[in-house]
Amino acid sequence: MYTLKKSLGQHFLRDENISRKIIAALRERAVTQLLEVGPGAGALTKHLLELEGIQFKAVELDEEKVRYLQATWPGITVIHASILDIEKPFEGKFTVIGNFPYNISSQILFKMLDWKDDLETMIGMFQKEVAQRVAAKEGNKTYGVLSVLIQAFFAVEYLFEVHEQCFNPPPKVKSAVIRLTPRPAPAFCNEKSFTLLVKTAFNQRRKTLRNAVKPLFDEAALLDPIFNKRAEQLSINDFAQLTFKMRS
Repeated sequence: MYTLKKSLGQHFLRDENISRKIIAALRERAVTQLLEVGPGAGALTKHLLELEGIQFKAVELDEEKVRYLQATWPGITVIHASILDIEKPFEGKFTVIGNFPYNISSQILFKMLDWKDDLETMIGMFQKEVAQRVAAKEGNKTYGVLSVLIQAFFAVEYLFEVHEQCFNPPPKVKSAVIRLTPRPAPAFCNEKSFTLLVKTAFNQRRKTLRNAVKPLFDEAALLDPIFNKRAEQLSINDFAQLTFKMRS
């Protein structure tokens, strides 16, 4: 059959009710091209392959799991690579789904940002703490770089939580499923400036914004009262508007 590899952060979903809830969430929106990330033993794959009218691909790093998937479902398209290393899997719009490896979950989310122009929906299982961080609003202690950069381009829905015992082996953390759907970006000067500002602000999140981002602004701009706040108090739109005042 197959073995579990701790080095790859493998925790395979074994609860059919959870699998069905994820598939139900997927079916709420039209899907024509679908990429499953980290299918592992196929807990979701077997349901995804039953969906009609969908071009399906999976990306799996573990060679043993690739062989298992291809033997179990002959004809399945499996990309043997890390999600972090592949180019866009389809031409045009596509959807991403998966029980994502928790050890690279933040990197996967940033990969979704790279694909944002073509990503229709992403439904993913993450460590609960990461899912909460992605969905957090300003003023929340978990609100940070990931929250702002993802929510600037995607609406985030915190769908449901998943108990440890739903996996084999049970992880030491709780899990949650979230959905990202594209939304119009805020009015910023440019994406590069926006990203730099957000990362710089949260790099010293305990300081006032004035002290945290001082090198990015002229002294006159720093007189604005908004710089008395800390990064976690600023909305996404606040960050976006500040990009117009940054040094060129």
